[in-house]
Amino acid sequence: MAPRGMLFDLDDTIVAYDAVAEPTWRSVCDHYSRRFPILDKDVTYDTIKEVRIWYWSDMERHKSGRRNLDEARRRIVRLALAQLGVNDVGLADGIADMYSVRREEEVHFFLGAENALEYFSSNGISLVLVTNGDAGKQRDKVRRFQLERFFKAVLIEGELGYGKPDEAIYLRALDELSLSPGDVWSIGDNLEWDVRAPQKLGIYSIWNDYRKRGLPPGSTVVPNRIVHSISELIPK
Repeated sequence: MAPRGMLFDLDDTIVAYDAVAEPTWRSVCDHYSRRFPILDKDVTYDTIKEVRIWYWSDMERHKSGRRNLDEARRRIVRLALAQLGVNDVGLADGIADMYSVRREEEVHFFLGAENALEYFSSNGISLVLVTNGDAGKQRDKVRRFQLERFFKAVLIEGELGYGKPDEAIYLRALDELSLSPGDVWSIGDNLEWDVRAPQKLGIYSIWNDYRKRGLPPGSTVVPNRIVHSISELIPK
């Protein structure tokens, strides 16, 4: 049965975000290696990637870092260059800031996502956007892609002071919809935030496996449904 309301994640559900990260980092490292021969593009890229994985693996760093992405990226690149023996804060911040600008430029609608939102919102289904992250960057994406035309409410972690997987964000979304959990679907790419947490409240939860990799081995999260694009949710 079709839901009466839907909670949509933003990044890597509606728009490609992590999907553009790796090529953007490679492009920036290539640009700086040509300007500064001390930096080998591949070694620089690999070291930044290693530090990124370490940085985002900690829950507290992840929570604070995603609320100020520009500064988090500066910290990551400073640490990476220090590991390479390059203690130049200005250079590190230049690399991080170029990446931040280019990555936002590369963000784009997933194929079929805009049409899917148009279908749902014009067919009597109330939508709420629920996204974690930096208030400014997330609000900029909402404006850039004119997402408010589809959504009854836009809930951004950086604006509210709380976000997924805090139960409060899902309860706030249900309140915005004036619906009970059994009438609502949650859709997103994060198994913990978009599936496990809303399932605890009785919300039908759909995992957007946009990478088409399948569930991680040993996953304890069991989505109610798996799709590779939100366009698959449009009834045939």
